[in-house]
Amino acid sequence: MYNDEENLYHYTYRKDGSEAGQTDHASVEEQLHQYQSGAHESVQEMKIVKKNRVGMKLTALALSCALVGGAVGGGVVWAVGGGSDGSDTSVNVSNRPVTQVAIKSVDGKSAMTDAEVYASNVNSVVSINVTGTSGTNFFGQAVQTASAGSGFVLTKDGYIVTNYHVVKDADTVKATMYNGDTYDAKFIGGDEDYDIAVIKVDAAELPAVTLGDSDKLNVGDHVLAVGNPLGELTFSMSGGMVSSVNRAINVSGTPFNMIQTDASINPGNSGGPLFNQYGEVMGIVSAKYSSYSSSESVEGLGFAIPINDVVAMIEDIMTNGYVTNKPYLGITGGTMSEAMAAQYRYNVKSGVFVYSVEEGGAAAKAGLKMGDVITKVDDHQIATMEDLTAVKKQYSAGDTATVTIYRENKETTVELTWDAVPANQKSEDETQQQIQQTPDNGQSGGSYGTPFDDLFRYFYGGSYNGSSAKNAA
Repeated sequence: MYNDEENLYHYTYRKDGSEAGQTDHASVEEQLHQYQSGAHESVQEMKIVKKNRVGMKLTALALSCALVGGAVGGGVVWAVGGGSDGSDTSVNVSNRPVTQVAIKSVDGKSAMTDAEVYASNVNSVVSINVTGTSGTNFFGQAVQTASAGSGFVLTKDGYIVTNYHVVKDADTVKATMYNGDTYDAKFIGGDEDYDIAVIKVDAAELPAVTLGDSDKLNVGDHVLAVGNPLGELTFSMSGGMVSSVNRAINVSGTPFNMIQTDASINPGNSGGPLFNQYGEVMGIVSAKYSSYSSSESVEGLGFAIPINDVVAMIEDIMTNGYVTNKPYLGITGGTMSEAMAAQYRYNVKSGVFVYSVEEGGAAAKAGLKMGDVITKVDDHQIATMEDLTAVKKQYSAGDTATVTIYRENKETTVELTWDAVPANQKSEDETQQQIQQTPDNGQSGGSYGTPFDDLFRYFYGGSYNGSSAKNAA
């Protein structure tokens, strides 16, 4: 137990907590005689250790010699003391010098150690801090919000790549470099469907990353993530391997093609780089999707957007502020359900139901009409609106495709040339609408309706309950 005496802590083996004072050898021998006579608990036999001042001097001399000549033999030996039986108690301490990590040039040919990858790239990683507003409080005052993420320097003149969800709806964005320099960043543009964004700081000669070829990644390859986990553990590195390539996941109705890794990825890592063993950027870490499933938490499961999938879009955003060649169909559609099929007397129970067609758009030019159900694009089966969104990502504006539709109880095909997303519609999600509307502006308990109800009643002899969502595509 510990005793507190004048703010000092002393340890004693005595059960009553008392400490042993100075004891002569006779009293010790007397106690030993009592122990040996059996009037005691079973303990290990004690030996009397006499002070040996000569031995203490020799020990001090040996310690001094060990410290001075510790380089011999590759370490330092701390001699604690020696017993009368000749035993030696010592601690071996290594004197290995600190390893100097070289900052290497990333050439895609020379493999690096993890420490070298970090040293060669950490100055290109940025910590991103964002402020914004989110609604109002009870008193009608705007609620201030703050969040943090990561990013990486793409060009020497200050273009920085991050996730769209990191800087979406931000009032202010600040980017902090590894050396502590902080810049006000300007939002250049982004795309929510691909979760990419570009910001810009007013600086020159910044250290930029080197992009790699994410198509060359294999399951089992070593990868490293550098970022700002939890918004405060800045410039942390975690490592692991590629668990899967081309992993298709669906997040809130939006499909994503991802690199899956078991490197530790947490909130705040979003937007940071995922490096390979050559120090090249293979992907954009997206912590938002590391727990995309219904589980509250996951382990050994992180995702990154393959750099090959978005590099052309990033360049497009840098030039135009948005993705100009993003394909656009020009319809408002929703997932077909069995209830809708029964209501409209359709023989098809899945696909994308066309609620409206934009005049002069790609769908209109191809001959699509309201009431059509899209079931296939080229060889890709379309069962839901999410399927159509995923398939669209495989095309660019100007590409052609064969679209299979259900119309008037039979299947037919049309040839379609994809349009480009209009400049005022930078993200498909920004134009999402709910077909379900407020009943009579909330004034009475009227029924839910849609602008298409009368047409549906006319064509199909039934009413529509408005329970599905419609999306622009």
